[in-house]
Amino acid sequence: MPSVKEKEQAQKKTTKQKRKIVEPSKRRRLIDTIDSPEDLRKLPGKKLRTVAREIRELMLDNVSQHGGHLAPSLGAVELAIALHYVYKTPHDKLIWDVGHHAYAHKILTGRRDSFSTLRQHNGISGFPRISESEYDTLSTGHASTSISAGLGIAMARDIRKEKNDVVAVIGDGSLSGGLAFEGLNNLGIHSTKMTIVLNDNKMSISRNVGALSRYLTRVITDRRFHKIKGQVWELLGNLSHVGKGIRSLVHDIDDTLKHFVIPGKLFEDMGIKYFGPVDGHNISEMVEVFKFVRETSREPALVHVITKKGKGYRFAENDATKYHGISAFSKSTGTVNGKSKKAPSYSEIFGKSLVEFAAKRKDIAAITAAMPDGTGLKYFRDAYPDRFFDVGIAEQHAVTFASGLALNGLKPVVAVYSTFLQRAYDQVLHDVALDRLPIVFCIDRAGLVGDDGPTHHGMFDISFLRTVPHAMIMAPKDENELKNMLLTALDYSEGPSFIRYPRGAGFGAAFDPNPSTIPPGKPEVLVKGSGCAIVAIGTTCARAIEAVSLLHKSSITPTVINARFVKPLDKKFYAKLFSSYSHIVTLENNALSGGFGTGILELAARIPGAGRPQFLCLGYPDRFIEHGNLDILLKDLNFDAEGIAGQVRAFLKS
Repeated sequence: MPSVKEKEQAQKKTTKQKRKIVEPSKRRRLIDTIDSPEDLRKLPGKKLRTVAREIRELMLDNVSQHGGHLAPSLGAVELAIALHYVYKTPHDKLIWDVGHHAYAHKILTGRRDSFSTLRQHNGISGFPRISESEYDTLSTGHASTSISAGLGIAMARDIRKEKNDVVAVIGDGSLSGGLAFEGLNNLGIHSTKMTIVLNDNKMSISRNVGALSRYLTRVITDRRFHKIKGQVWELLGNLSHVGKGIRSLVHDIDDTLKHFVIPGKLFEDMGIKYFGPVDGHNISEMVEVFKFVRETSREPALVHVITKKGKGYRFAENDATKYHGISAFSKSTGTVNGKSKKAPSYSEIFGKSLVEFAAKRKDIAAITAAMPDGTGLKYFRDAYPDRFFDVGIAEQHAVTFASGLALNGLKPVVAVYSTFLQRAYDQVLHDVALDRLPIVFCIDRAGLVGDDGPTHHGMFDISFLRTVPHAMIMAPKDENELKNMLLTALDYSEGPSFIRYPRGAGFGAAFDPNPSTIPPGKPEVLVKGSGCAIVAIGTTCARAIEAVSLLHKSSITPTVINARFVKPLDKKFYAKLFSSYSHIVTLENNALSGGFGTGILELAARIPGAGRPQFLCLGYPDRFIEHGNLDILLKDLNFDAEGIAGQVRAFLKS
């Protein structure tokens, strides 16, 4: 009979054998023990690299299946770990500017198990949202907001005599935005404790441009500064009798060296203490710096962190622009799933058409706010680099800069996402429309954009642009009409013109061999019917035709009209329409408040002697619409073809 000792040895041997055959996928990951930053802070520092590796694996597993902002978040993994390891979040407030580099932050703050639902309908958002987590201090999606919001939070803390740190993480080109400089300017005059972390990856979506980008590159690459600083640090380390105290004074020696080597000392001259550059993939180095700043600084500070966009996934490292925001892809090959498509995107059609027209018109110039690829202006950039301008993430500047070009005889074309044009409304109104400057605005991502959610849905532009005097606003039913509208806008000289079109591929429409202009305000009849008229704008025309085919089964035969124009509206055409139909339905992929339907109602009220039909306006409700698959969102809003047909039936019955 075996002794107790022999039994214990046999049990140890069996356990060891069992451990050997456990599949790696079945082993518990370290991140599975982290349900909050408090759990992270319990780990020894040597374990943090493992946490970073596991977070990257989780990111790649999920984003490869459903898509998302991969490259920026891969580059900020160690940064998120170091920040949550040092700062006592959520008591300390952490703000992620833009938010598309915050996936690791989400994983570390209780959303690990729900990360598989990222950007899906009823899942977690791709951006920080206050309503989603107490760790999300500010709902973000537009760039350059973190410093201003952070300063407000810090000043409120001081007024309330509270004790906590405020950290704003800004990067991916967001520091080129005017709002960031307004925040820096105001921060510099206050003595409040606040830390800015500059996540410098030399990229926004495409490669960064501008003087600030060049300045930061000089800071990073100046060998004289790094050589002298390294020698001083090593010398102080060897002074054993002096100890830690003198090393804490290195930032003063840093001052002298930076004044000597770095032109301008931009941040320090603004009253903000500068620390860096720091390796953004060296967790222990960042932890040391953040601890020093947290414990010793009583004034505004900026920590300059150098990261690589796409870090840890070679395909994203090699092509950060492609993997900035990407749909589902193969992890092993990096190939985007379902890459083949039936038709080119509206952005591509716009970009190539502009190149075609610019070959004949030397006055055309093109402007983008850091999105040459997303807007399709990369084709113009490559063809006419001397007439192409990327102004960085600065929509306000883009519009007023375009005004200057127009004042000196050029025909500027500003390509911008609908959601970002909102930021430049004042410039559109005062710097463009007031003097009736003939600038062309090509508004990409109009309507719902799906997975990016409420900060990116382009559902307000019709409403705020309808108020602009002398403006011409168009929306094409398909890609052929987009090309004709671009030509129409280039010929328009009475004021600014706006063309809005959706994200994604077109319908595969055939192009006119000779593009032609469209008379301002002139609609077209797509389907001739009776009793009811559906007046659709833009790509909702296709949904209207689909809905009509369903209505025919109920012996309802509406007329379908492609409005083409939101402004101006052809009074003669619509007066006849109001007299000919007892029921009129308007259809738009915009908020109903102040939208296209409102414009039709206003026109009906102003035309004397016109018929008095009943109206039904269909569009987006008076609320922010969440993220999710576009087809699911439209169905939920009762705005797919079936939902539209049902609403028209009910309208006619009433």
